[in-house]
Amino acid sequence: MRLRVEFTTEPFDLDEAPPHALAAREVVEAAELDAVDVGPFGNTAEGGADAVLAVVDTLLRKSLRAGATRISLQVNVIGEGDR
Repeated sequence: MRLRVEFTTEPFDLDEAPPHALAAREVVEAAELDAVDVGPFGNTAEGGADAVLAVVDTLLRKSLRAGATRISLQVNVIGEGDR
């Protein structure tokens, strides 16, 4: 099964990325995922179910430790076959 996770971390800072946003970015960019898109207002990552679920766990833990007060995420099934 393939999954897509979309997430944002808060509080926002339009002048520079806060530590919790940088922590989340580092997690998804270091993971073995098929696609990662990091933007100022939302981020997406795609991959096999095990990889995406592991990223979600790590992302939540590291972002909260780095000061996130809210993390919004959505996980969608996008396909049945792992790449």
